[in-house]
Amino acid sequence: MAEKEVNITISLREIVYVNRKRRSGAAVSLLRKKVSRFVKVPEENVWIDDQVNHVIWKRGIEKPPRKIKVKILKIEEDNSAEVLLPE
Repeated sequence: MAEKEVNITISLREIVYVNRKRRSGAAVSLLRKKVSRFVKVPEENVWIDDQVNHVIWKRGIEKPPRKIKVKILKIEEDNSAEVLLPE
């Protein structure tokens, strides 16, 4: 199983232009979009860990973080990616 691992900080500052009541959901979608472009996999093949989701939603729907540090594992044979918290 060929995996490539990279730690990266992803900026989510573009969500300030989204309606206040939709920001955390938009942040998850934006994270998925940016990861798929970074590792060159389709968006539907990007899996976001529950801990990353918890960090985004921790302050509620209106105030997700402006940037988040994540670890991306790209699985070559499935052409998919996993987004985890760095540990």
